[in-house]
Amino acid sequence: MSETDEIVEHILTTYGTITVVGASSVPAKAAHSVPAHMQRHGWRIIPVNPHADEILGERAFRKLADVPEQVGLVDVFRPSAQTAEIARQAVAAGATALWLQLGIASAEARSIADGAGLLYVEDRCLVIEQRRLGLDAPRGA
Repeated sequence: MSETDEIVEHILTTYGTITVVGASSVPAKAAHSVPAHMQRHGWRIIPVNPHADEILGERAFRKLADVPEQVGLVDVFRPSAQTAEIARQAVAAGATALWLQLGIASAEARSIADGAGLLYVEDRCLVIEQRRLGLDAPRGA
């Protein structure tokens, strides 16, 4: 098992809430179907999207700083070029893990996350990893 595989498994067995930056209300987009799948498997979703009031039956927040509770895992559906700024926002919000979805990677975001002690995953899909590991959301997390 690789170090990344260990981090992936740790995140999926520890965090019961996923704050999704770039969550979409459009069912055909991965930024909707991935959080919807995770929600069906027991994870609570907190959508962050400046253009929506509600996604997946949950109140959507304009930016990470607007989320009124402690942020743990931040999942990112934004272009790689935007992820360094999102990493800075995640650190400022007190996040402890940053996950960039499949096809998204950033050396700068990794450096920011590592420097702040966040768990970090990039270029991986939550659904693929959840299915591979056969997991549902952790209880009481």
